[in-house]
Amino acid sequence: MSNDPLLQPYKLKHLTLRNRIIVTSHEPAYPEDGMPKQRYRDYTVERAKGGVAMTMTAGSAAVSKDSPPVFNNLLAYKDEIVPWIREMTDAVHEQGSAIMIQLTHLGRRTRWDKGDWLPVVAPSHHREASHRAFPKKLEDWDIQRIIKDFADAAERMKAGGMDGVELEAYGHLIDQFTSPLTNELEGPYGGSLDNRMRFCLDVFKAMRERVGNDFILGVRYTADESLPGGTDKADGIEISKKLRDSGLIDYLNVIRGHIDTDAGLTDVIPIQGMANSPHLDFAGEIRAATQFPTFHAAKIPDVATARHAIAAGKIDMVGMTRAHMTDPHIVRKIIEKREDDIRPCVGANYCLDRIYQGGMAFCIHNAATGREQTMPHEVPKVDVRKKVVIVGAGPAGLEAARVAGERGHHVVVFEAAANPGGQIRLTAQSPRRKEMISIIDWRMSQCEKLGVSFRFNTWAEAETIEAEKPDVVIIATGGIAHTEVLTKGNELVVSSWDIISGDVKPGTNVLVFDDAGDHAGLQAAEFLANSGAKVEIMTPDRSFAPEVMAMNLVPYMRSLQKLDVTFTVTYRLESIEKNGNQLLANVGSDYGGVAKQRTFDQVVINHGTIPLDDIYFELKPRSSNLGEVSYDELLEGKPQTVARNAQGKYQLFRIGDAVAARNTHAAIYDALRLCKDI
Repeated sequence: MSNDPLLQPYKLKHLTLRNRIIVTSHEPAYPEDGMPKQRYRDYTVERAKGGVAMTMTAGSAAVSKDSPPVFNNLLAYKDEIVPWIREMTDAVHEQGSAIMIQLTHLGRRTRWDKGDWLPVVAPSHHREASHRAFPKKLEDWDIQRIIKDFADAAERMKAGGMDGVELEAYGHLIDQFTSPLTNELEGPYGGSLDNRMRFCLDVFKAMRERVGNDFILGVRYTADESLPGGTDKADGIEISKKLRDSGLIDYLNVIRGHIDTDAGLTDVIPIQGMANSPHLDFAGEIRAATQFPTFHAAKIPDVATARHAIAAGKIDMVGMTRAHMTDPHIVRKIIEKREDDIRPCVGANYCLDRIYQGGMAFCIHNAATGREQTMPHEVPKVDVRKKVVIVGAGPAGLEAARVAGERGHHVVVFEAAANPGGQIRLTAQSPRRKEMISIIDWRMSQCEKLGVSFRFNTWAEAETIEAEKPDVVIIATGGIAHTEVLTKGNELVVSSWDIISGDVKPGTNVLVFDDAGDHAGLQAAEFLANSGAKVEIMTPDRSFAPEVMAMNLVPYMRSLQKLDVTFTVTYRLESIEKNGNQLLANVGSDYGGVAKQRTFDQVVINHGTIPLDDIYFELKPRSSNLGEVSYDELLEGKPQTVARNAQGKYQLFRIGDAVAARNTHAAIYDALRLCKDI
């Protein structure tokens, strides 16, 4: 038996959990037709294989037709979900993990033009800012119908082999009843706290009558909304005790905050640059006040923090959910005393931000997550060792080196700079994004263990590369900032990279023209504003920074608005000319009919990158495949066999931004899916 607090078993009612680490409920948006089919199942099972005590799925599954998912959630109101749930629960149980599912009715936290176009319902007519629908105030028959829907869904989940059900309360319909800010009902479900809690307890009572006592029921709820007039800490402790005393539930899963705005959601689920485990002490206060099984998760990305949470008795089970999206084998690596091999979550929140924009959840630097059917979390060895030469030590090049090294190949990496990292090293210049450098540091550590050879401060010429006698050459040289976007005056601008790196001194009255819409534009604006400059961000789009996405935008807005930065949308910078020691900017619009002139002393362009691809085109005629990639073989997971040049002595490929400007995840995915089959 280990004496590690994280590896101690925990008895939850009749259920023995093998350690203290859980994956809390979250929706990766992998369902097909509202069902957890193979992609969803494989993703869930991978975390069980990795040793987690319990995985909770669906954040959260819809129990009613008038709770249509706003992104791709499971539909727990359909009987056809039962066999799909059974396949998943059986597979998870075979790996030794418990599995639960989260159920919800979204209430006002959805839209009427989703699903079956039924009215959105809530205990008041108050609209939620995030989802914008004006709800119908619930009638008595709505309440009874929805209570029955919860009970029906719980019964389906038990039939599907789940160990239990967790109700998602915070921000959703149950919390909309509990909070005085959103409940304007009269009678038995409105007014006093006991009345406002009645809906939650009636739901639990109906579910318990259906599923019996040999089934876990829990609730994830806010014990402090952090909103004036809402549920406060004193209310939260009282609510917690009432939940405990109901005799209907088996554990509390505590959060703090509200999720009706992007800013509120980001405080509940913090991202990089925000404090780790900000609500852990608060969860500990709830556990101390109730002496009841207490779970908690909120930016607990590392083993040390998780171990402290359990060892200090703050909580009984610790959720490391985004951390397990980054590395599903955390527990196994703890057991094997390989904690330094755990791939770190960097808090980029690419996972959650994607689902809130209607996409699937993918980890920014583990391209196998969500692609378990086709991408390996552990790369298999090859029988025949090859010499692989990689040019560039950014995220694409380092992932290529890591994967090729895991395959057992002899790998050499050339990098012109003194340090690895590429654009990520530049990104990490901003204090709030410094965690991004862990993407590089982890890969360097893995490559060193695998014996990868690095040649820093080395400009790779064709002769240098060919002197290595490679079997495979991979160009991962990335791109350079692209500023040639104006009809006149391109020589008068600087790039966002120039500002972030400190290579160019900030002006005093600066225009940031951003039509890439990514982090670099906002990072440059923030750097400029912090220097004391007057800053305007202009974009031709109808919204600014669309590639940054909702939760990542919150910290920028908190900073930039305090610094009085101006945001101008739907205008395009067309040209610049000198006017004494000033720059005269000619501004138009894609909508037509606009011609304005503005004066600045510095203009910063953020327009992505263009590939640094000279070495690729120099090597291309000397390669056996002439640089060609068979997309059929790539997508089928087969080795590349294109042979177009009998005189060529090596295969040649390029990946990441050396192909075209994309993002970190795309660069890493390029490398993984190519190199896993070399």
